[in-house]
Amino acid sequence: MVNFFTSDGKFSFIKVGTQLVVLSALVLGLVAFVGNNKTVTLNVDGKASSVQTFGGTVEQVVKSANIELHPADRVSPALDASVENGSVINVNMAKAVKVSLDGAEKTVSTTAQDVAGLVTQLGVASSSELSVPKDAQLAVDGSFVAISTPKTVSIIADGKAKKTTTTAANVGEVLKDAGIRLAAADRTSQPALAPVVNNMVIKVSRVTGKTATVTEEIQFQSLSTDSATLPKGEEKVTQEGVPGQTTLTYKLVLVDGREASRTLVSKTTTREPVTEKITVGTKEEPKPAAAEADSGNTGAAAPAMMNVAMWDKIAQCESGGNWSINSGNGYYGGLQFDVQTWIGAGGGAYAPNASQATKAQQIDIANRVYAERGLQPWGCGWAASS
Repeated sequence: MVNFFTSDGKFSFIKVGTQLVVLSALVLGLVAFVGNNKTVTLNVDGKASSVQTFGGTVEQVVKSANIELHPADRVSPALDASVENGSVINVNMAKAVKVSLDGAEKTVSTTAQDVAGLVTQLGVASSSELSVPKDAQLAVDGSFVAISTPKTVSIIADGKAKKTTTTAANVGEVLKDAGIRLAAADRTSQPALAPVVNNMVIKVSRVTGKTATVTEEIQFQSLSTDSATLPKGEEKVTQEGVPGQTTLTYKLVLVDGREASRTLVSKTTTREPVTEKITVGTKEEPKPAAAEADSGNTGAAAPAMMNVAMWDKIAQCESGGNWSINSGNGYYGGLQFDVQTWIGAGGGAYAPNASQATKAQQIDIANRVYAERGLQPWGCGWAASS
């Protein structure tokens, strides 16, 4: 209790005045306290809280709330802005977010509060596929977000081609979303884990297998045996050759119904080949002299042969070079004399017709005709100049 009286019991105005001064100071201090204390809403990355503060600026309020700011942080209003009772201060902390954008990883600095804000900042399509929900908060100490933007992809499978828009991260997911199932042996133009890029073409090749049986011919062999009973050079088949047969079984690999490879699995001989047997004559022909005697040749000697090369060419054309041929049409020998011409030129001194005369005798008669008529009698006379 305050005593306003002096020691002798009198009322003291001095004491009263002193107390009034102290009381006034207290009142003024209380008014100043109440006037400087403010209630401010502090919103840090979407988390709002009410703060009692004496700070006069945004920076003072933030510091009094023990919030450590970095240069990349975003504060609204500005740090030097004054605050009043009821002010709202927004603080967006800078965050290093690891972003995988269509398979390419990079670290992005952002003040966005959530994934949706990050997507907006990156400017990617809102329909992009995200590894975390859009409303997921980004952590100051680091977050990871995988983003797959919509891409146009062409799929060729089972004889059909179609285009689709997808946000799948890899080829395997694209095919799965398209309802295309792959068998173990099927092939794709791109690996299943390959990242999807815009305008990619994915071709699915169906791989199947089957067996095929093929019959092939086995060539027979020929066996020759000499025979002294056949004329030399003559051949006679004594046993006909018969081809054998073999069956081959292959394993086929088909890609989209077309054969891509084949592997021999088995080979079986179903019929053995039969060897062809040939008898080859070795018997020598009779001596020309004996032939001439048997054929009615007089044995008269012909003069030395002239123009042999010319007559050989004509004989090759007329008779195939067979000097003893009887063509059966009235012409004889290598140069195909008729009997009238042969006898008229003196051939009768040698043989009844040219086929029974020797080559030298035929050339002698031919030279006689040639001396009188040239090559006119021979249709193959042109061969002499070839």
